[in-house]
Amino acid sequence: MVECNSSFVEVVQNVTFYPREATVLAAICASIFSVVGVVGNLITTIALLMHPKLRGHVTTKFVLSLCVSDLLFCGINLPLTANRFIREQWALGETMCQMFAFVFYGNEAVSLLSMVAITINRYTLIAYYDMYSQIYTTTKIWIQLLMIWLVSFGFMVPPLLGIWGQLGFNPKTFSCTILPKDCMSPKKYLFVFGFALPCLVIIVSYSCIYWRVRESKRKLEGRSKLSGQTAREKEEDSRLTTLMLTIFLCFLACFLPLMIMNVADDGITYPWLHIIASILAWASSVINPLIYAATNRQYRAAYANLLKFCKNNPVAKRTTWGSRTVGQSSNSPNYVEKRNPLKDNPTKL
Repeated sequence: MVECNSSFVEVVQNVTFYPREATVLAAICASIFSVVGVVGNLITTIALLMHPKLRGHVTTKFVLSLCVSDLLFCGINLPLTANRFIREQWALGETMCQMFAFVFYGNEAVSLLSMVAITINRYTLIAYYDMYSQIYTTTKIWIQLLMIWLVSFGFMVPPLLGIWGQLGFNPKTFSCTILPKDCMSPKKYLFVFGFALPCLVIIVSYSCIYWRVRESKRKLEGRSKLSGQTAREKEEDSRLTTLMLTIFLCFLACFLPLMIMNVADDGITYPWLHIIASILAWASSVINPLIYAATNRQYRAAYANLLKFCKNNPVAKRTTWGSRTVGQSSNSPNYVEKRNPLKDNPTKL
């Protein structure tokens, strides 16, 4: 244990600063991502809540969780990140440093677990369609959302309390992060169970979805009628699944380099690579609204609905907010009730 502590002190004393050009680039990118991310995620959140069709989707609840997480990251962490890179120091005290790391890692966990929930939701819809409305009830959806946030930030409680590692300032990178304490740190365990394992679950789930869809295409076209889905509803669900897969792949492309650098080059031998990897990771909180708008017709309709709402007069605005659409995807929890004309009061989320 003595050797471990002495080596840690030696690392701290042997401070390796980033090149000034790298810190300036990081500060500029963090500032831009902060503004764009707050605006984009805020608009997406409002647009989804206002759109009558998407508001009823089960998947939308988890997408909103992802949007709120990205919004907090862009509104809290990125401005402070820009400040520390331009100053090359942390000037807000030890407590704020710990809270910064707590929110940073907690938010990233929320984002990834929200994607896991979305993937499982997509797989359940395709593989267990007849049981879908029973599995995704209002109560069960809220329990899942609550667990996502509690588990994500719960993992950060031990280092916050100094029980397993600690949250604090690393002068080598002038960052607030997870540090070892008594030769123990949860950082690599969090990488395995908080990043690698959820990614594996998502990859396996989407692989199962792919094989299910491929198998269904080989069967008779009457399969969709037997399952209760119309061709249009099946197409919408397929597009939504593709959208969520795109979001995950972009998240993986953004965060995997940073995770690799943190594990493989913990001594910051290649500072420029760490800066580039960090910038890519920040971008993951900004690109999702762009993906929604570029790849999915329903989400573009939600943005257009918000734009019309902003342009209309007060009376028309109230009409837009309260309007309903005729079509509804099978991803909606009200879908089964909608098909049953005997039920007049379907459960709403």
